[in-house]
Amino acid sequence: MDYGSIGFRTDCLLDLLKEPVVAAQEFFVLGGRAFANIFRRPRYIDDTILQMDTIGVGSLVVVAMTGFFSGAVMALQMSAALATYGQISKTGTLVSLTLARELGPVLSAIMLAGRNASGIASELGSMKVTEQIDAMRALGTDPVKKLVTPRLLATLIMLPLLTIIADFVGMFGGFIIADWFLGLSPKQYWTTVWQALAWKDVWEGGLFKPAAFAIIISITGCFYGLRTTGGTQGVGRSTTQAVVASIILIFVVDLLITKIFVFSQGA
Repeated sequence: MDYGSIGFRTDCLLDLLKEPVVAAQEFFVLGGRAFANIFRRPRYIDDTILQMDTIGVGSLVVVAMTGFFSGAVMALQMSAALATYGQISKTGTLVSLTLARELGPVLSAIMLAGRNASGIASELGSMKVTEQIDAMRALGTDPVKKLVTPRLLATLIMLPLLTIIADFVGMFGGFIIADWFLGLSPKQYWTTVWQALAWKDVWEGGLFKPAAFAIIISITGCFYGLRTTGGTQGVGRSTTQAVVASIILIFVVDLLITKIFVFSQGA
């Protein structure tokens, strides 16, 4: 047995695992510091409000359009399937449940990740490569408190609101299809929508999932922005990594949260 080659392969494997493990550790440390800074002074309220405008109001149109067309497409798809069983009147039920539980929070988070995780990473990455963050430290300002915490708070506040808007606009898109193409009356559609929703759906899809996704988007964007190296090329690389990592983590966490809620419901 060639123990030298085994040791070499082991060292190579450890070298491959070292960077992801260190990156994960730094990610959780950054998130922990950002959350801890919420309860410490100064709180940089003006920066938080500015980020709420940039992240929330700036993303309103794209999130609303995504929700509208998702609801419309969902109504068309569901009506075709339900017509086979003569249950086309249940279109509103399936549209509302699908949007509230899954499509609303996930699609809103993906839109926000594409628009704001990239923006956060590029903004902080530009500050990093131009040494503005080092100047901040030299002046006694904590970059995590000044730059990361306001973006975390703003995303935590705005993403649940955007998700609620996307859900309602998506249901309205489903209503347009139901009224114009399926022959359902407004009262029939909106009654089935209202009766299908429960407080669990509002809690899971309207509050819990968006809050988890908000943490992912903001911390991931800040994480890749603060570790940017290599000048302008590094900024572009960090921006791409932030978007890809955010979207992947959104789907992973969505699966975990859905499993938890489904398991608790079954229990």
